[in-house]
Amino acid sequence: MPKRKILIVDDEERLCRMIKLNLEETGQYEVQVETKGKQALATIRAVQPDLVLLDVVMPEVSGFDIAREIQSDQLLQKIPFAFLTAAGMADAAKQAQSKGLGSVPFLAKPISVEELLKHIEKYASKSPMSR
Repeated sequence: MPKRKILIVDDEERLCRMIKLNLEETGQYEVQVETKGKQALATIRAVQPDLVLLDVVMPEVSGFDIAREIQSDQLLQKIPFAFLTAAGMADAAKQAQSKGLGSVPFLAKPISVEELLKHIEKYASKSPMSR
């Protein structure tokens, strides 16, 4: 069975490395990292991940803006994503709703490997690869 492709879009390089190492250690995932928000869409197009873990607050462009682009792009809109945030979950969820993103999963940083794996299995199951 092929490994699921996970893309992490987050400007915190240390966090990205930790998540990447932990996920790849399971042998079930191939993980790519993009630390530049402005490059996120190009990387998503190139990688065609089964799930994007998207930071909400980044310097160049917000995760909400990237999510809107994903949802409006016919080639990308079937790729599921979940937000990673250190901000208040309720406030972030309200912001997402106000930006027209609908009901999107939010994962609180820091997140344990076990919790992350549980969420990846839940959200990545909606990916084109698993259909």
